[in-house]
Amino acid sequence: MVVLAALGTVPVVSGLAGLLIGPAFIPGGTSTPVSVDNNYRFIDAYWLAAGVAIWWSLFRLEERAIVTRAILVIAVVGGFGRLMSVLAVGWPTPVFGTALVLELVALPLVVWWHARVVRAAGRHREPATEAQPVK
Repeated sequence: MVVLAALGTVPVVSGLAGLLIGPAFIPGGTSTPVSVDNNYRFIDAYWLAAGVAIWWSLFRLEERAIVTRAILVIAVVGGFGRLMSVLAVGWPTPVFGTALVLELVALPLVVWWHARVVRAAGRHREPATEAQPVK
């Protein structure tokens, strides 16, 4: 749960900063064309929402497992977008190079771990007792 809480913190903090500050927030970020700024802030709104959804899912880990895994898998897909950028235009700053490795290596491991934890929690849960009619 601590891992997921920390993973939720990254998009909340960076998404909020990106919304408020814009592309100047990122390492190497400078003045950008209006359309790039507009799209950057739009994407940061999604990034912020993803972090909030991860935090929301922590309160009912088993019931909301699909939400958690979907967000993590979407981030992995985003890592492939970063990889495409590396192949097309070159390596970004070290911050984004690190993000690329985390998205393509660490997050798939977290998805696997999360599935195991949720499955194990479901096996260890006590069976529900049937409600007794009130007399």
